[in-house]
Amino acid sequence: MNRLLQRLDITLPIIQGPMTGSDTPQLAAAVSAAGGLGLLGCGMRSPQAMREAAAAVRAATDRPFGMNLFVLEQPHPDAAEVAAALERLAPLYARFGLAPSLPARWCEDFGAQFEALIAARPAVASFTFGILNAAQVQRLKDEAGSYVIGTATTVAEALAWQQVGADAVVASGMEAGGHRGTFLGDWDGSQIGTLSLVPACVDALTIPVIAAGGIMDGRAIAAAHALGAQAVQMGTAFLACPESAIVPAQRAAMASARATDTRLTRIFSGRPARGILNEAMRTLQPHEADIPAYPVQNALMGPIRRAAAQAGDADHIALWAGQGVGAARALPAGELVALLAREWRDACNKLSIK
Repeated sequence: MNRLLQRLDITLPIIQGPMTGSDTPQLAAAVSAAGGLGLLGCGMRSPQAMREAAAAVRAATDRPFGMNLFVLEQPHPDAAEVAAALERLAPLYARFGLAPSLPARWCEDFGAQFEALIAARPAVASFTFGILNAAQVQRLKDEAGSYVIGTATTVAEALAWQQVGADAVVASGMEAGGHRGTFLGDWDGSQIGTLSLVPACVDALTIPVIAAGGIMDGRAIAAAHALGAQAVQMGTAFLACPESAIVPAQRAAMASARATDTRLTRIFSGRPARGILNEAMRTLQPHEADIPAYPVQNALMGPIRRAAAQAGDADHIALWAGQGVGAARALPAGELVALLAREWRDACNKLSIK
């Protein structure tokens, strides 16, 4: 036990990463019930959907769980930029019999989501894509009783989260699947591996560090422990569980993928994210520098992704996965947590980590 586990009232240093659009209340509840901490990725959930998801977790388990939000402002994109983006995507729309059109809105309203988060009172409130101010952090602690966790891809970002009062920081290495949480500095300079990032954050911070990126088994949990992390956050490992919401086409792609099959790309959302290479990434890669920033590109690609998923077309959905995808095990979440715990304890014993 360490102070993070004691504060969260969990018995294992295993946090299921938030995977917006791919996680479910059933997945979060199963991880929490098994002794870890389940998280709901709420970046694209409406306030009502957030309330419903939190209620579903509570109906399934009385154990602590968390909720994650994207820290976003409403965008005001240039009309010419949007028109150019739609023209660029027109062949992909046509592929699925769709007509390019503007979405009703670019993203959920963060202010409304934040209020829904406070009302839901999860044990953990975590954030990525940006940073809260100190007043927002304090509201979460005072009004929701939540433990606040920020996401950092550099030491500077980790220190910024500590400065505004976060209780812990997820140090997210470049191996991680899905979107990069970078909010300070340039994208290329923020591509730091987990092995380098975690100890640097541990040395710089006084609050607990949670390791993320490429962690797929108990050996990696023990390695993160040795680097000074008090827990790990695992996304890709839980993506293969039957409780996740990924479509069959993505499950099949994951089953045959290896680390060399993943790439960082902006083409699906406008923000760098790691996923399995497919035809959409190859087609749009030459235009990557011109793609609108998140959430504009994300909203414009939404109809294409949904149509592709319905058609079972893995070449045109976002196959988010980290570099550890080849080690994913398609086990029920509770069984996977139990296996990870055994592997972690065995590895600690072999390394004489107490």
